[in-house]
Amino acid sequence: MKERLRNEVDSSFKWNLDAMLDMSIDEIKNNILSLLDDVLKFKGHICDSSDSLYNFYQANDKLSREVEKLYCYSHMNYDSDTTNSKSQALFMETEKLLNDISEKTTFITPEILKCEYSVIKKYIEEDSRLKEYSFDLEQLFRNKPYILSEKEEEIITLASNAMGTGDDAFNNIDNTDVNLGTIKDENGVDVELTHANYSKYMNSKDRRVRIDAFNAMYNYFKGLKNTIAACLKGNIKENFFSSKVRGFESPIKQSLFEDNIDISVYDNLIESVHNNLPTMYEYMALKKKILNLDELHMYDMYVDLTDKIDLNIPFDEGKKLVFDALRPLGDRYLCDLQKAFDEHWIDIYPNVGKKSGAYSWGCYDSYPYVLLNYTDNFDSVSTMAHELGHSMHSYYSKLKQNYVNHNYAIFLAEIASTTNEILLNEYLYRNAKTREEKIYYLTDLLEKIRTTIYRQTMFAEFERIMHEKEDKGIALTEEEFSSTYFELNKLYYGDNVVSDDLIRYEWARIPHFYTSFYVYKYATGLSCAIKIATDILNGKEHALENYLDFLASGGSDYPLNILKKTGIDMTKPDTINDALKVFKDKVEELKSLI
Repeated sequence: MKERLRNEVDSSFKWNLDAMLDMSIDEIKNNILSLLDDVLKFKGHICDSSDSLYNFYQANDKLSREVEKLYCYSHMNYDSDTTNSKSQALFMETEKLLNDISEKTTFITPEILKCEYSVIKKYIEEDSRLKEYSFDLEQLFRNKPYILSEKEEEIITLASNAMGTGDDAFNNIDNTDVNLGTIKDENGVDVELTHANYSKYMNSKDRRVRIDAFNAMYNYFKGLKNTIAACLKGNIKENFFSSKVRGFESPIKQSLFEDNIDISVYDNLIESVHNNLPTMYEYMALKKKILNLDELHMYDMYVDLTDKIDLNIPFDEGKKLVFDALRPLGDRYLCDLQKAFDEHWIDIYPNVGKKSGAYSWGCYDSYPYVLLNYTDNFDSVSTMAHELGHSMHSYYSKLKQNYVNHNYAIFLAEIASTTNEILLNEYLYRNAKTREEKIYYLTDLLEKIRTTIYRQTMFAEFERIMHEKEDKGIALTEEEFSSTYFELNKLYYGDNVVSDDLIRYEWARIPHFYTSFYVYKYATGLSCAIKIATDILNGKEHALENYLDFLASGGSDYPLNILKKTGIDMTKPDTINDALKVFKDKVEELKSLI
């Protein structure tokens, strides 16, 4: 569909954001200020009694729900059309309002933690209304050793607002000020290289185009290597500041503490991937053979291993494929999934000024909305299945959990989405009509595992190494970043791949490094999804029932405990190893097909 102005897009293709508003924006803002006053009245009295504690929670929930609603609305409204000045103004006003509220409510956590936990537990016993907040309070007091005084927390809040310069600077380098230059496409026509079209040219059958795109991308970051090194070094130093001020042993321990994740989960992931690197080397050798190349370079990594399948998939057809693929999840799931289309959760097509990419988002009092930029191809279908997985996770969590327990941890966030992707891939592979189609879908799964389990684990190991170097007092220069990354790249891809010199600067273009110790969750998430999807497709007893129970658990327990409902224990390496066994089996399957 031709990209049009926002007001030219039919309303049937757009999400219905107005459904989350029960009053005007000005009325919502005034209501928020009134609810804030209600919360501030509890200052110094939150824990006076069980009744006071319950009433505080009720007042705070009302405030939080209204704030989240306004934030989601203003953000998604702006994402719909970033050229709309009114939407931009509302978004900026909302950001300021949230910052003001955050500063005025910093007293809450320190005040509650002044109370003894034994007193809190007594309150819960004597007032059954507080049971819905018991897990939230448990988590709060679990943090008590790392929470400082009210004055110190205010200072840290102010310091946090002053930090993040490295992240901001990198964002400008990577987005606002980026200029990757021009390359010649397959027809010799000059085209501007962008982040949005880079993957297209890296997938080109013309190797010259791939080389030009690769060189343009990495030469840009190479030219800014010292500046970006300073940005990332600053971010790492901020992590050490935060962990030391709060009394954590290390930044990684602080990051894992939030979700109560044992360090063994992180370590097992890296160790398991290391143990299964021979399969990656075998896959690389197979790639080189299929592509008929004397040498396999980093710029050959994303090219399809078969001739491009002509997959023109209009949205309605893509929707049908998703429903057919997700049939193993049962009639109830499919019936609830239909609501996403009937109730206009989805913003489907690109338009001028619309945020690129895709996401699932919403608040407790809204639909779990989906932003797409659907372009009638297989990637768009896969993205739709992925984002709807997130939305159904949110839908069931909100359906079964109260406000304070509905929000699932980031550690669990990529499981439902990638479970849908695995089911879609398996359905399309089983129903492929030609050998070429089978190769296409099989390599799609192999690449998903390569880029999500292997590559994200390599990123996770790089993060751990660089933080260890900082802890040892080793200067984090550009050379230190680049040489460390280059050696890891050679380790993960092996001798069957030429680690081109420019790949040593890949670390400089990874935005996730500014949200430290996050990327490993992609690898664990996909590993869990492969296990869950496999169990459901194989008809394992209670597998579907347990998965739906998992989706409805929200944040009602610690992530590792919630995962155990599906039979997964991530403190053991079994799930990672099983996923990598699937990778090995699929490599053998690809061998038989070619």
